[in-house]
Amino acid sequence: MENLLPSIPAKRYFTIGEVGDLCGVKPHVLRYWEQEFTQLRPMKRRGNRRYYQHHEVLMIRRIRELLYDQGFTISGARNKMQELLDGERDKKRSGELLLDGVESVDAMGDAADAGVAAHSLTAATVAQGYALDAFRQELRAIRTLLEMDA
Repeated sequence: MENLLPSIPAKRYFTIGEVGDLCGVKPHVLRYWEQEFTQLRPMKRRGNRRYYQHHEVLMIRRIRELLYDQGFTISGARNKMQELLDGERDKKRSGELLLDGVESVDAMGDAADAGVAAHSLTAATVAQGYALDAFRQELRAIRTLLEMDA
């Protein structure tokens, strides 16, 4: 991404205003994206106040990148996000992705437990992928700052 976004603080929950600032979009856009991207479901509390978790902030940044930087339409970005999630799900089902480097989701025993583990593993893996993208972005920002000082 050309336009650099601020790093995401180590917090558990973010308000819609904070997410807007972290992702460079306005709150009304975030509310619209919730309708268009089913994967994006912030927790709602009293008075319908939205609270986003870290992985959702990363997902919003990815959606923003697809729409604003790569020129996808809403429909195209929705399909791309679904492809990414389906690809991660397929990796888990085939046992290629290991949980904590030891157990695969297929070897977890009880089917109900495996289903819960697969869901949490998907969210964790997607978040890790987005975290890697954010890390790359921060490194680019640092490189740009260092180049300006040189």
